[in-house]
Amino acid sequence: MPVPEPQQDSATENSSGTALTLLVIEDDPAGTFTAPELSAAAGARVRIRAARNLTEAGRLLTDDVDCILLDLGLPAGTETRGDREGGADGLATLKHVLRIAPRHAVLALTAEDDAELAAEAVRVGAQDYLFRGELDSRLLSRAIRYAVARKRADVAQHQLTESRLRAQENAWLERGLLPTPLLDGSDLRFAARYRPGRSRALLGGDFYDTVRTPDGTVHAMIGDVCGHGPDEAALGVELRIAWRALTLAGLCGDELLSTLQQVLEHERESEEIFATLCTVDIAPDGRRAGLCLAGHPAPLIARDGRAAHLLPYEDGGPALGLLPRARWPRRQVELGGSWSLMMYTDGLIEGRVGEGTRRLGQDGMVAMVNRLLDEGLTGEDLLEAAVTRARELNGGELTDDVAVLLLDRDESTARLRPAGGGAQLSIPRPRPGRSASSAGSVQRPPL
Repeated sequence: MPVPEPQQDSATENSSGTALTLLVIEDDPAGTFTAPELSAAAGARVRIRAARNLTEAGRLLTDDVDCILLDLGLPAGTETRGDREGGADGLATLKHVLRIAPRHAVLALTAEDDAELAAEAVRVGAQDYLFRGELDSRLLSRAIRYAVARKRADVAQHQLTESRLRAQENAWLERGLLPTPLLDGSDLRFAARYRPGRSRALLGGDFYDTVRTPDGTVHAMIGDVCGHGPDEAALGVELRIAWRALTLAGLCGDELLSTLQQVLEHERESEEIFATLCTVDIAPDGRRAGLCLAGHPAPLIARDGRAAHLLPYEDGGPALGLLPRARWPRRQVELGGSWSLMMYTDGLIEGRVGEGTRRLGQDGMVAMVNRLLDEGLTGEDLLEAAVTRARELNGGELTDDVAVLLLDRDESTARLRPAGGGAQLSIPRPRPGRSASSAGSVQRPPL
C-alpha cells in the first residue's frame, strides 16, 4: 500500500484551493496506487506518506495530514500495549492511532471476511472502512473526501457542544454574579447595568448586590476584584454571597468589611489578588445613609433640582486584601427627601477620551452624567446611555469590566405608599418648560 511521494508538478488544486495529504500505515512496501492516480480520481493534489509501523507513523503525523489509511491487519507493536485492555485486541492499532491523532480523519482497511471487525472499527472511532479487494483509486478518493468532511463535522459538533456547556456554566455563574435585589417593602427603585471587559465574555470580576433587612434598612454594595477573568468572576461571586449573608446577619461597616477581607484572603489564589468595595446602608426613612469605601470610587448623588456630584471620599480605607489589620471608617451622609445614588466600578471611568492618553476620570463621568440628565434620561435608560457613551469616547469596547448600580427615591411618591408596600416607583421625567442649557438653574430629575 505505501507509495512514493507524488511529483509536485503533477498536482491539481481542489475547489477549496488546498491539497489533500494521506498518511498510509501498512507494512507492505508495495504500493497499490500512485499519487497521480489518486489526484486524477480526487480532482485535487494528493500527497501520500507511507509508514510501515506505528513508530514511523508517529514521526510522519503532522497537522497538515488530512486523512489516515490504517491497515487493521498491521501487527500490534509495543506502542499499543496500553490499548489492548489486558488482552488480545484486533483494534489495538486503531485505538492507538485515534489517541495520537484525535483531530485527523481515519479510514480502516481490512479484508472482506473481516466485515464485523470493520464495522467495529467505525464504532470505535474510524470515519469509514474499506475492503482491500474492492479498493480502487476512485473509491479511495471518494472515501477520503467523505472521511475528511465527516471528521470536520464531528469536530465542529464537539466544539459546539463544548461551547453550549461553557455558556450554560457561565450563565449559572452569571446568575450568582448578577443577583436579584431583595427590596420588598422599600420605597427605593433599583437599576443596574453590567458589561464584562473580556472579548465575548459573559462575566468578569465586578459584582454588586442590594438587600433590605427586617429593620427597613436598605444595604447596597458594589465591588471589583482585580483582573477580569473567570477566576476573578468566581471570587466576586463568593464575596457577593458572603456580603449578603453577613449583612442579613446584622454586620455593617468596619466589622462587615473586616470579615469580607478574611473571606478574600482564604479564597484568593495569590496574595497579589485584592478587591475594592463600596457599601452604603440607607436608613428606613430614606433620608440618610452610612458610606464605607475600601479603595473604591465614591458614589455619585443627584438631589432633586441640583447637579449630580460625588459623595465625600476622604475617609475611605484601603482595598480588601492589601493590609492585614486595616480599618474602614463609616461616614454619615445626608441624602434628603428625593435623590438618586449611582454606584459604579472603575471600568466606567478608566476608559480613554479620544485617541490620546487622557482618561474619562471621575470629573469627566460627573460631567457626562449631568449632560445625560439634561437630555431627560433617567433610571435604566441613563445607565445604558452612560456605559454606551463611555465606550464611544474610548473608541471601542472598554478593556475593564463595568458595573453600574442605581438607587433612587421620590419623596412625594413615597409618602403615598401604604405601609409595607413593595411596588417599585416610576422615575419622574424632567419638568416641562425648563431649558437644559442653563446649567445653574436647570431642574434635574433623579438619576
